[in-house]
Amino acid sequence: MASLPPEPVLTTRSGRLKQARRLARRRVRTETGLFLAEGAKSVREAVTVPGNLVEVFATSEAYAAHADLRAAAPDVPWHACEPEAVASLAGAVTPQGLVAVCRVLHAPLDDVLATSGDLVVCADVRDPGNAGTVVRTADASGATGVVLAGHSVDPYNDKTVRATVGSLWHLPIALATDAAAVVAAVRGSGRLVLAADGAGEVDLFAAEADGLLDRPVAWLLGNEAWGLPDDLAALADHRVAIPIRGRAESLNLATAAAVCLYASARRR
Repeated sequence: MASLPPEPVLTTRSGRLKQARRLARRRVRTETGLFLAEGAKSVREAVTVPGNLVEVFATSEAYAAHADLRAAAPDVPWHACEPEAVASLAGAVTPQGLVAVCRVLHAPLDDVLATSGDLVVCADVRDPGNAGTVVRTADASGATGVVLAGHSVDPYNDKTVRATVGSLWHLPIALATDAAAVVAAVRGSGRLVLAADGAGEVDLFAAEADGLLDRPVAWLLGNEAWGLPDDLAALADHRVAIPIRGRAESLNLATAAAVCLYASARRR
């Protein structure tokens, strides 16, 4: 395979670039079923999912440096671009010179429920960095799926994709509009639903010691600013509070998710 990029080198005025830039908008991602993923890490993960990688835009330097990725998906077109053209697709402050167009990876809720491990259900989580970090943490802890429910952020937002650091391609992620229906379905799958709630009646350490975490669980997490609505938290089997030993008011969403997920993972 040639190490030099093909001609012509695309500019910011290229029609292909203009079409790809439209994927920065959620509405367009929803309509097309496509999203942008930046960097060699994302391309490497996308290649592992058959049919996921659609095309790649790269600077001449990135094109030459990633012959391995081009060889891993020989039928996927790579477009050599001016650095400014690739940067126009990138959301990062420091562009990596490589942006891929990928197909969305939505999993049906039933497929997520059919897995055998712990789950995370996020209700109305709005911050893309938090959502991506929760996906990454779920992957790292051995959880087998994530559900973004209610008015949660789009997992294919560029900031969310970057925050997953490749975990977006590792475990199923389902989207659902009705958080209450999701909780009911999760309970129907045989999992214990635990709402992470600072005012919860069960201490996380006690839950771990008493065996409450011995069976597969689904952690229910709420919005960064106002947490879980009372009516939604009431649908859980228990409300679990993470002990705060110091003077901090609370933990942020991603940190709370990590503490909870690793507590249940440790019990098994």
